[in-house]
Amino acid sequence: MIQMEKESGWRCVKIEKSGRVAVVRFDRKDGVNALSLRAMRELTEAAEWMRADHDIYAVALVGSDKGFSAGRDLKDPEMDPRRDGPLLNCRWAAGAGARLCKAWADLEQYTTCNIEGFAIGGGLALAVSVDYRAISETAHLRAPEAALGLSMSWGSVPRIVNLVGPARAKQILIHANKSIEADQALAWGLVEEITPEDESAAAAIHAAELAAEIPPVAARMIKRTVDAYANALADSVVHMDTDQVLLAESGADHLEAVDAFLAKRAPTFTGA
Repeated sequence: MIQMEKESGWRCVKIEKSGRVAVVRFDRKDGVNALSLRAMRELTEAAEWMRADHDIYAVALVGSDKGFSAGRDLKDPEMDPRRDGPLLNCRWAAGAGARLCKAWADLEQYTTCNIEGFAIGGGLALAVSVDYRAISETAHLRAPEAALGLSMSWGSVPRIVNLVGPARAKQILIHANKSIEADQALAWGLVEEITPEDESAAAAIHAAELAAEIPPVAARMIKRTVDAYANALADSVVHMDTDQVLLAESGADHLEAVDAFLAKRAPTFTGA
């Protein structure tokens, strides 16, 4: 296993190469692997770096032992000046997650990820941006955005619909406080494999190794054709999802949801 270093000094991401497989290890060591702007930049840069490496045939994205990711870091201090700045700056910062997920979805190599503990919100959006998901039997998935008065974004809605169909997608996204356990996620097609606890990383790497055994040009052409068919109308749907988030964040229901969450009380929504 060869560890690849990057001159700019990533803090959250490490890339290891073993033969034709790259293992991307994402661990902020914060207990929840929250997606700060820095973490999103590093993961985006990692995807862009690997896309240009033609010696890499498959990629495994491995989260921490405690959890894949709890989603966007709501306490990220880097977001504060951007929220108070010009709309153009706010919009760019709000689009970081969409750029991250697109970078991973656009990789020509076959991609996998593992889910220990949880994949929540933006963590789920990132997980559905790869080709294959292995989940621990004790892990769960959740999309809490609607319960917080927000729309699901980062280009994830068409990807979720492609995996589970429209009815299940609505259930996942609108029943926002309900966790999806591993066996349910597998039955719905949201993940491809269940493993014993602490073995999902090995399963994700093994799936990448299997893909790396296939002639790379054929594998990339197949992936591109499948994605082109599955996502033929995706751009017409997701081009505005960053703007939807900015709009929803300005509403009273979002502020009420966050206040109620912090105060541990039931929220009262008015549609404002």
